[in-house]
Amino acid sequence: MSGWLVGLDAVLSPDAILMIVLGVGTGIVVGALPGLTATMAVALLLPVTFTLDPLPGMMLLVGVYGGTLYAGSIPAILLRAPGTPSAAATVIDGYPMTRQGKAGQALSISLVASVVGGLTGTVLLALFAPQLAGVALTFGPPEYFMVSVLALAVIASISAGKLSKGLVSGFLGVAIGLVGMDPIEGFPRFTFGTTELSAGIPFIAVLIGLFGVSEALTQIAGNRRRRGAERPPVGSFSLGRGWLRRLGPATGGSSLMGFLIGLLPGTGGDVASYFAYNETRRWSRKGSFGKGEPAGVASAESANSASTSGSMAPTLVLGIPGDSVTAILIGAITVHGLQPGPQLFEGAPDLVYGTMIGLVLMNLAMLPIGLLGIRLWPRLTAAPTTVLWPTVVLLSLVGAFALRLNLVDVAIALAAGALGFVLTRGGYPLAPMVIGLILGPMAESNLRLSLIISGGSLDWLARPIPIAVMAVIVAAIVLTKLSTRRAMATPAGTAAEETPKDRD
Repeated sequence: MSGWLVGLDAVLSPDAILMIVLGVGTGIVVGALPGLTATMAVALLLPVTFTLDPLPGMMLLVGVYGGTLYAGSIPAILLRAPGTPSAAATVIDGYPMTRQGKAGQALSISLVASVVGGLTGTVLLALFAPQLAGVALTFGPPEYFMVSVLALAVIASISAGKLSKGLVSGFLGVAIGLVGMDPIEGFPRFTFGTTELSAGIPFIAVLIGLFGVSEALTQIAGNRRRRGAERPPVGSFSLGRGWLRRLGPATGGSSLMGFLIGLLPGTGGDVASYFAYNETRRWSRKGSFGKGEPAGVASAESANSASTSGSMAPTLVLGIPGDSVTAILIGAITVHGLQPGPQLFEGAPDLVYGTMIGLVLMNLAMLPIGLLGIRLWPRLTAAPTTVLWPTVVLLSLVGAFALRLNLVDVAIALAAGALGFVLTRGGYPLAPMVIGLILGPMAESNLRLSLIISGGSLDWLARPIPIAVMAVIVAAIVLTKLSTRRAMATPAGTAAEETPKDRD
């Protein structure tokens, strides 16, 4: 209890509170611009913290982290251009809500779900961090491979109703993820002799093009056929009557899943949001997922925010970064002569406990700041289409260039945009491609490592966690088939994403 009191006293200082508010505000601005990720924002602000005390500096970076992850949903909902990779799952139901004149409600759900997910994850972090981080530390290549396969099974569920096209899209994503250096033997593959591709095709550039550029091309092509079409109204910002009953289970369950996935190093909010969205969709009896289901937005955003706290557990307790952002946070701690790990709880209780309390304050600050700006965000779509969509393309390309200050990334974004445009017009869902791109390389490298460690044997499949995951995969496949049959038997069955015919 003394550690919590020390942390509370430290985080309630004027400097720490100011940094929380400044960080959240900055993060929201960054996240609302397609392509500017949380990692980029935290990395750019890292030098600023060198002149601050450890806790206020940490509060600035944590505020940017949380604010950016929430705000990535804003362009995802309004423009179908996710501001951050973890907001890609929000597109699936968020953008159709905008097309139905429910943009205001989708933005409100995103904000509330993000805050609830962040608070839930922080409570779990405070209660179970040492124990859960210890479990995550026991994961080796076999466990990570099986978890990757489980997450890849999401493709089957998201593609229900057009499984063959979903698998094609997913395999395209896996193929793109194979470009670059071989993760085990270290030789270039599928680079066509170009050194620019030796490090692989940047995921962010592909994501920017696949959603932002392709949607702009789709809208520009559509407007040529139907000039003068009215833009859908924003609609009410109210969550509606009975919103807690309708959205509570999806938000609570996804928050738990997001936190648990965040514990696994190398996963992050993008994997967490897709996984939670898929499980929410699987267990729901509604057939409206993919066509503007509010629970879909709530599940993706709550899992995304909860994963932030999950990734902080191995960072603070074990000194192991949960994702790329927490790796930067470790640098912010060590520059002050501190070493993340168990000894930090004794050596710097104000920093450890203050950070966990600060995560609560960060999420509480996000609610009023988000409410102040929520009525301004829909004005993004108020501009004439002749200005709006070319601006989206420009911002997307600027975001792609800012990744590495490399024009190759701009070309990749444009190519991905053209590919996304063609796939969308053909009715191929884009979400499976993103899943394959994220998890394909992870599954490949961990499978090969497992085989190397076991000398080519498959004995590692008999370990407890792989067996448990295999059981879950079988259950997921069976449930997916059952839900697909049910969807085909009722008029409510829908595909996971809007096709161009749905929009036209």
